[in-house]
Amino acid sequence: METNDHDIPQDGSTTSSSQRTTGEDSHPLIEAVKEGNVDRIKQLLQRGADINACEDIGGWTPLHNAVQLGKVDIVHLLLRHGADPHQRKKNGATPFIIAGINGDVTLLQTFLSKGADVNECDLNGFTAFMEAAECGKVEALRLLFDKGANVNLRRETTEDKKRMKRGGATALMSAAEKGHTEVVSILLNEMRAEVNVQDNKGRNALICTLRDPEGKNVEEITRLLLHHGADANVRGEGGKTPLILAVEKQKHTGLVQMILSQEEINIDARDSQGKTALQFAVEHNLNEIVELLCAKGASTECGDLVGIARRNYNSYLVELLLHYGAKDQTGPPDGDWLPHSSRWGKALKRLHSMHRPMIGKLKIFVDEEFKIASTSEGAVYLGFYDNQEVAVKVFPEDSTRALNEVSCLQGFLGHNNFVTFYGKEITKDCFYVCVSLCEWTLEEFLGEHREEPMENSEDTFARNVLLSVFKAVQTLHLEGYTHQDLQPQNILIDSKEAVYLADFDQSIQGTGDPQNVMRDLEIDKCVMEEMDDFHLPNRPRNPYQETVGDLLKFIRNIGEHINEDKNKHMKERLGDPSRYFQETFPDLTIYVYKTLKDTEYSKHFLQTQPSCSVPEAVGPQN
Repeated sequence: METNDHDIPQDGSTTSSSQRTTGEDSHPLIEAVKEGNVDRIKQLLQRGADINACEDIGGWTPLHNAVQLGKVDIVHLLLRHGADPHQRKKNGATPFIIAGINGDVTLLQTFLSKGADVNECDLNGFTAFMEAAECGKVEALRLLFDKGANVNLRRETTEDKKRMKRGGATALMSAAEKGHTEVVSILLNEMRAEVNVQDNKGRNALICTLRDPEGKNVEEITRLLLHHGADANVRGEGGKTPLILAVEKQKHTGLVQMILSQEEINIDARDSQGKTALQFAVEHNLNEIVELLCAKGASTECGDLVGIARRNYNSYLVELLLHYGAKDQTGPPDGDWLPHSSRWGKALKRLHSMHRPMIGKLKIFVDEEFKIASTSEGAVYLGFYDNQEVAVKVFPEDSTRALNEVSCLQGFLGHNNFVTFYGKEITKDCFYVCVSLCEWTLEEFLGEHREEPMENSEDTFARNVLLSVFKAVQTLHLEGYTHQDLQPQNILIDSKEAVYLADFDQSIQGTGDPQNVMRDLEIDKCVMEEMDDFHLPNRPRNPYQETVGDLLKFIRNIGEHINEDKNKHMKERLGDPSRYFQETFPDLTIYVYKTLKDTEYSKHFLQTQPSCSVPEAVGPQN
């Protein structure tokens, strides 16, 4: 429909005057038109005001404004003085199309006499006929039809909008959606409009009628459409059929009856979430509609209908559904089902046996029994996503950390060193991020499985952990990310002792250049000054330099002495040193890793040892 939305650039023919900067009197002319001040308009025109000048926003000319306001006398005055009747606004609308919105028969005839094409359209694909139908303008609709308007013309919109499946609607679909019963009747009975034309989303006029829960005259229009052969099995958004949409309206039992009376109605059709009309009716406690559907032969094998009715405390529906053959699934379903996880198996089996409302593809119960861990914004719970065992991080619905987590995980799908991202679901309260379920954190694994020291041999597992973490961090870094929260709790181990990096909700995109570790952020100035001033007797003052080597010396020295009583003030400023340096210098880990990886140890050590020792730190000492 023609609106005041000015997002779309103008196309079509324009006069040369519309390309010029509006003159001194151009905006006063538009204001005079809006005020309906004929004398002022004449005065401005005599002074040479640009009659086809347009507003910067929207491209409205004096003529467009006069038509919108229904000022027939001013329209004729402007046309006599040379106003272009074919000039388009920025969204492509002509004065003729705007006259269709108002349903002004006189102005429509005027513009037709000036050469307007009865089927001309704006950039959204609206014709004057479509506008008249959408606005319920019966006289205008009949006039335009008599003048050759194409009743079944589909809205042709921009290529960008076509790719988004916008457009394609007809006048009948617009009138049906807006609840204009008389227009729908005229289009079907007098103008032979095609009832099953579909828009670019596959919706017909029947779907358009039913998609608005508060739609006007829905039963009358549905009756008209069905009488003329509307397809009652077509699908709209979310795969919903007219029957499902009718059930969702809840108060329209007659509407459900009307659709059920159609031949070959697919009463058990499921929407994109696998729900049938009967399941919707049971969930909403619609006793009369449930009875209608069951009497018509709706299958009761579409979920735990009896369980839903019980949880709604609806004993009437429980008895009704059992009468029509619904199974009572009070006992645990799929008793032979076995979980993959050994650690979480008992809880998973319990969750699997429970009847929980699905959140999209996710089954979850936010309860302590199924909680895995706590997080800064919520917690991690066991769940099933698309029937796959998963760990579910629960965030507030508007959490930026949740968005960070999803963005990062989606970018690293297929990488072996990261937890697998399965999907997300969002409700009005929560943002659920579903990832692969592991058995332990590194901290738990080392505590439970590595209590006894290994003697006279390398710890292969430890090397694998380091290698996996370094590879994951390197991949992050190469894509411009820094993890920001590397710690044993965020390194996960599965049942085969494979290692995965997790928890990316604090990940940020950084410079991607490990050489900049000293320039990215600065150490607390007070602590830095105190450390620079410290020197041993008989030794010169040796301040730390902006090099990676001095940064490592600084970390070593402050780590050795920060817990001493005399340095309590430093600890109060920095907090936990490992976390502080990790957050302050996010690129340092990968820099050290790359340096060690590229080092040729044979040049520096006379004998190859099973393990290397790190030389004692030198430089400023505490």
